Amino acid sequence: MANLKELSKTVPERLSGGHRLCAGCGASIVVRQVLMGTKDPVVVAASTGCLEVATTIYPYTAWEVPFIHNAFENVAATISGIESAYRALKKKGKINKDIKFVAFGGDGGTYDIGLQALSGALERGHKFVYVCYDNEAYMNTGIQRSGATPKGASTTTAPAGKESYGKRQRRKDLTAIVAAHRIPYVATGSISHWNDLITKSEKAFQADGPAFLNVISMCHRGWRFKQEDTVAISKLTVETCFWPLYEIVNGKLKINYKPKNKLPVSEWLEKQGRFKHLKKDEYAHIAEQIQKEVDEDWENLLKREALDQGQREEITCTQI
Repeated sequence: MANLKELSKTVPERLSGGHRLCAGCGASIVVRQVLMGTKDPVVVAASTGCLEVATTIYPYTAWEVPFIHNAFENVAATISGIESAYRALKKKGKINKDIKFVAFGGDGGTYDIGLQALSGALERGHKFVYVCYDNEAYMNTGIQRSGATPKGASTTTAPAGKESYGKRQRRKDLTAIVAAHRIPYVATGSISHWNDLITKSEKAFQADGPAFLNVISMCHRGWRFKQEDTVAISKLTVETCFWPLYEIVNGKLKINYKPKNKLPVSEWLEKQGRFKHLKKDEYAHIAEQIQKEVDEDWENLLKREALDQGQREEITCTQI
């Protein structure tokens, strides 16, 4: 378990204040918590997006570590090359210290545009940590829908109105897609549960191979809530089980947090302007669908955990 006071004394600050991210932006909190997971030197790469644009406005930078900006789609390829060069130089004796490598990408640059580069890097087995700060849309370019945008959310390219209730498709299960690559460590996280996220970050940096952290990242501009409510909204995301906290270690799934009183998803939806149209009678069935899908996903996670953790003695299979 992470000790925040101890970490604040022993782990240097890697992202300084004074950057141009919005007040209440979840991305900077994600970065600071994740980078508290290692005391070793860190090299950071970031795909084009809110995080990169707002922290590296020329000639200024908010990064206190080596930082590389690349295109929207290739941060995983960039960090792969850096890690490969490091291993070669270390083998030749030109570098003798341990260095960690981490890539940050938003959901647009991870779920969609950068998925091919990410998949390749994971399959090749490069030793790095990939962090997706998932704000559920292309926020930097105008709040367009992405593969991470939830069903029913209103965006500029899937607007709610008389003819539509917003995005019609369910969000992509990227965490499961990454886990299918059979890498050592995969986990979800939320800034509201900082101890859980920092602990998972420590495990990710210690993993013997690629590691992936999918962290829900609030965007008050795109989600339409008060900027001071970022952490509260993040907590609701977890307490409703819309964003369960779990980890997959060497293929075995474990749920890290189970709400004592699972809240209805409506409590999360009602706090965000992007879902306000779901209060209308004609779209009430969409809110019900969202609740049903969240419940089904949660039950499936519980079943998967029971199987992976050996809590059932018998597994019955239906042959087709």
